Amino acid sequence: MNQSTATSGTLKRDVGLFGATLLGLGSILGTGIFVALAFASQIAGVYVLPAIGVAALVAFCNGMSSAQLAARHPVSGGTYEYGYRWLSPTLGFAAGWMFLAAKSASAATAALGAAGYLLQWTPYSDSRLSVVVAIVLTLLLTLLVLSGLRRSNRVNTAIVSATVLSLVIFSVALLGVSPDKADALSRTAVDPLEWRSFLEACALMFVAYTGYGRVATLGEELHNPERNIPKAIFITLLVSMLLYLLTGWAITAHLPSLANSGSPAFAAPLEELARSAGLPGIAGLVSLGAITAMLGVLLNLILGLSRVWLAMGRRGDMPAALANIDRAGQSPYAAVIVTGCVIVGLCSLGDVKTTWSFSAFTVLVYYAITNLSALQLTPEERLYPRALSVLGLCSCLGLAFWVEPTAWLAGLTVLAAGLIWRFGFRLLSRM
Repeated sequence: MNQSTATSGTLKRDVGLFGATLLGLGSILGTGIFVALAFASQIAGVYVLPAIGVAALVAFCNGMSSAQLAARHPVSGGTYEYGYRWLSPTLGFAAGWMFLAAKSASAATAALGAAGYLLQWTPYSDSRLSVVVAIVLTLLLTLLVLSGLRRSNRVNTAIVSATVLSLVIFSVALLGVSPDKADALSRTAVDPLEWRSFLEACALMFVAYTGYGRVATLGEELHNPERNIPKAIFITLLVSMLLYLLTGWAITAHLPSLANSGSPAFAAPLEELARSAGLPGIAGLVSLGAITAMLGVLLNLILGLSRVWLAMGRRGDMPAALANIDRAGQSPYAAVIVTGCVIVGLCSLGDVKTTWSFSAFTVLVYYAITNLSALQLTPEERLYPRALSVLGLCSCLGLAFWVEPTAWLAGLTVLAAGLIWRFGFRLLSRM
């Protein structure tokens, strides 16, 4: 592929409504349902179902803010670009930087999760080997993304189809387990609600919905973005919420088994859950579905992250080389390579819970800026009631500090480091 391009090039519009919806679902139905849902169930018990609902409401508010912003300004970069246009360069940069931090951590979580499920099919389960497998998977999907969005979207379609099928079969089979094998609900439903645990579960589940943002960050590559972006985001959120509720309903009857499954890194929890319920055949199917789902998330995150690196390169917040795209207008190759390298580095941490909690805080800050940007729209630009953006902003700020303190302290440190980077990089660029 000839990669000699000008930095002012634009990407081709290769994806319609159906493809955009599948990109959103491919970004959501992975770590969210196979990892985050298990974490949230352990934290909140049977109250995970209302946590799913609360997180869906927050995601809907944020999604509508993202949708109307993307419809009015359909370029690569998402809230990074919206912050620049409607707020200030500093807040725009903060959004882009936090997105890179949050979604790079989510991508590493997806890679480690896929590796965990994949190794369940082998005699090996060493955590160091999981890291190696995660790195290999990241590199392979980085090469795929380098080939362009159209080819990546075809692979994503197959991945999403396999994932949805496996989730529906798993949930229906688990709900069919007889009461004598699944009496956990009656033992746990009377537990008192602990608000701190509940709100932490809401924060973790909110991150599980935020794959819809991939539709907005890829706005430059969608046909008729003013119409297709809002529709794709709404359909993505609705379908994912229904699947989360179905799966959450199924697993609440098996909470003790879930609590005792997997390793400290909580590898392959739903597969272990199916085995403990006496469904070995379903366990194999859910393991396969988990692998495809997390690979889909990883694929879509590489796509989305690379577009934010591209946008930041265009505006001068990152090296200009990151704005280069190939002659065919299909891939910002420098940004894709940098994205792959960052994810590989985070995979070396090897801790799924740490990367997910960190992602929860940083992505909540990101969407707080999204809602703040949406509040600046004029009545003529606005597609949805202003109250949705107000509720989204308050919800994001309210949930952000309910994750583990180490996660939000790390997030604030990363934000400060980013602002220092921007100041220093722009100062050097002027010299």
